[in-house]
Amino acid sequence: MINQKIILASQSPRRKQLLEWAEISYEVVVPSTDEYFPPGYSPEEAAIFIARNKALNVKERLTESPVILAADTMVVLDDHIIGKPVHREDAVSMLLALSGAVHKVITGVVLLQGEKELAFSDTTIVEFYPLSVEQIEYYIEKYRPYDKAGAYAIQEWIGVIGIKRIDGDFYNVMGLPVSKVIHALERFIPSYTP
Repeated sequence: MINQKIILASQSPRRKQLLEWAEISYEVVVPSTDEYFPPGYSPEEAAIFIARNKALNVKERLTESPVILAADTMVVLDDHIIGKPVHREDAVSMLLALSGAVHKVITGVVLLQGEKELAFSDTTIVEFYPLSVEQIEYYIEKYRPYDKAGAYAIQEWIGVIGIKRIDGDFYNVMGLPVSKVIHALERFIPSYTP
């Protein structure tokens, strides 16, 4: 097991769950940052930029120098980044756009300790079956996906009934490419053993 404390710079319950499933011990420090990124960035660059800001924000608030893990997940449809819905109509619009279409889910990950950094991104291709308005409205009413990029979570009802195909890491769509994170930790912390 890991012999250094890992700080998860995230309030995402899904990222916490994934680290628990991977049996990685961690503590949560919630970053206070926005999701701004400079214009002209690719989705991969933008996701890493936002993740890095989360990690740096948490680093500034700590007196010690643990390993900080930060991530940001984006949904990209036709080269357009789809953020988190701000209200019900926004969520309906997002899911109607994803219905019957292929999109990318990109997670940027940053490991930070002192001045040392390791950053990478992972991409998963997701295709939805066509979704009816009734299905979309039911999902939004019951699951209220307002904290989720693209207005959906793959592990919830809409993913179970609506996803036709994925190409890549399922857990990346949940918010963290856990196996890549473990391999990155092995490189980042020489004494790490999963």
